[in-house]
Amino acid sequence: MYRHLEKRLTARLRRYFESQYPGVALPEVVVEQPPKVELGDFAIPMFPFAKPLRSAPMKIAELIRGGIGPIEGIAGTQVAPPGYLNVKIDRAWLAAALAAGAKLPDAVPHGKILVEHSSINPNKAAHIGHLRNAILGDTFVRLLREAGREVDVQNYIDNTGAQVADVVVGFVHLEKKSKAEIAELAAKPRFDYYCWDLYARVSQWYAGDNENLQARSAVLHAIEEGGNETAAIGDLISTAVLRRHLETMDRLDIEYDFLPRESEILHLHFWDAAFTELKESGVLTFETEGKNQGCWVMRRAGTAKSSTPERAEDTEEKLSQEDQKVIVRSNGTVGYVGKDIAYHMWKFGLLGRDFGYLCFYRYPNEHECWISTTDGEKNHPHFGDVSEIYNVIDARQSEAQSTVIEALRELGHDEAADHYTHFSYEMVALTPRCAAELGYELSQEEKARSYIEVSGRKGFGVKADDLIDRLISSAQTEVDSRHPEIADDERLRIATQIAIGALRYFMLKYTKQSVIAFDFKDALSFEGETGPYAQYAVVRANSIFRKAGLDPEAHGRGIAGDLASNEKLLTECDEIWELWLACSKTSYVIEQCISTAEPAYLAKHVFQLAQLFNTFYHHYPILSESDENRKKFLLATVSVVRRELIRALAVMGISVPPVM
Repeated sequence: MYRHLEKRLTARLRRYFESQYPGVALPEVVVEQPPKVELGDFAIPMFPFAKPLRSAPMKIAELIRGGIGPIEGIAGTQVAPPGYLNVKIDRAWLAAALAAGAKLPDAVPHGKILVEHSSINPNKAAHIGHLRNAILGDTFVRLLREAGREVDVQNYIDNTGAQVADVVVGFVHLEKKSKAEIAELAAKPRFDYYCWDLYARVSQWYAGDNENLQARSAVLHAIEEGGNETAAIGDLISTAVLRRHLETMDRLDIEYDFLPRESEILHLHFWDAAFTELKESGVLTFETEGKNQGCWVMRRAGTAKSSTPERAEDTEEKLSQEDQKVIVRSNGTVGYVGKDIAYHMWKFGLLGRDFGYLCFYRYPNEHECWISTTDGEKNHPHFGDVSEIYNVIDARQSEAQSTVIEALRELGHDEAADHYTHFSYEMVALTPRCAAELGYELSQEEKARSYIEVSGRKGFGVKADDLIDRLISSAQTEVDSRHPEIADDERLRIATQIAIGALRYFMLKYTKQSVIAFDFKDALSFEGETGPYAQYAVVRANSIFRKAGLDPEAHGRGIAGDLASNEKLLTECDEIWELWLACSKTSYVIEQCISTAEPAYLAKHVFQLAQLFNTFYHHYPILSESDENRKKFLLATVSVVRRELIRALAVMGISVPPVM
């Protein structure tokens, strides 16, 4: 409701300016939030209008106040120095709309959005860093769907890269295992854990003798070529590990629609089609000298074009070595960025080719996840050909992402490039305390650091399943001590909800560009800015209605038409109004999260709402209130807070247990 009132207010102001100052170019109306609710609920600065209207900000505010007329949902306006128009919401009107659960119609943009996230190399177990990527991506998908958008969720599988080749090297060269023996291992639980340890051993083997790297080159070439025993082993390993990744993410209620694999980008000649177009359009040039001799290169993203050629007879601009980005190596193999360009041309429907599709995984809720193949099934969902893309990839890939966008732009696909967003984030590390709890030996220097970086190649890090198991175990210890009367399986279910809520909230409360130092104790705390703290606020609200013998949703809707009788309480008590106002901002915050690609705003909103509710709970004796009308109003307040917290937490992928 807050968002709709803000839009209604700005629309009225725009119409006022257009009618009073026709033909005058004016800036956009900006709506701010005053620092205190007693000053108003919206604040509109007049300073940007002073110069074009040749008038003082205070005078402009006075003219608007007298000229815009009544607005539904707005109680009044006042002018505040040095030049603001402060606006107060009609509190009873907003409260009645909120209690009734009114939803005003929204104009939802057309077109499907593609969100790609996780993209874990299928060579070993997922780790804590992958969880940040997946939780960010999944939450953004939920935000978009809450806003009414159609979304495809894709998880790109690099099954032909060096990481998979390294594990194949480990099985074939270090362990001397046959394909049949590897298949037997792959059928066992947590095969991805076995690969985790093997991957670290292979890295040590390479470090021991550089000549061992020749084994990787040979395996990598065989995998890319396909149709041989080595490629079959690579496919066996990557497919088995991929299934484990899907199972791990399903524990967090994270699902995918489509798994495009790099092998099909190669074997279905996506790259060949893109390569031809890139050469013919002049985006790629063949380098005949210098360190990149024999390579196909393009302009490195962010480098400026020369305004004139070096000589009059030059028809093509010569890139300096520093400005070149190698796309195809001198040995003819295409790099990661080249394949990514082809893949993104397919995403936008610009390639003229498509994958084969095979139903690969069915979730417990019957949702189907499809995978790319060279042939596949005839009846399948339609993927690709989207209007917008969000790629959830860490900040270290910024240059590669910028290069793909630049290639699209150089090919003349400006609209696609404009709707391609690199959803960038920073790494996840461990606090020294957390690393020590996991059994890692730390030096005195490491113990003094604020965080410890993880390394998959060194085998140092936290496997995702281990982390989830540890969090569930810690939560269950607390649940067991508080609720021994509850059945064992129900206590486990409650502990799982608390643990998943703690993990997801912890990953979301930091802005994307913040390095996270994970800590078990901080994440599971029932106090402060944590998932359990927000969950507990809902459990408390549920307890109030259970004791009152009332249905929370029915009570809120039932009292909606009678809130005018409590208008005095709303208008005179800023503390209660601030809680209602915060409840009205959920849609506003969701829109803010989408427009900025920053889910942390929703986590902050949830924490603020839980804080305000807990203060309200301690200040107002709800069930013991003797005034029946006042009691009904206080219960309506609890009902609305409960509903908005459940809604916001669900968008974060967090459910609420029956008890804490």
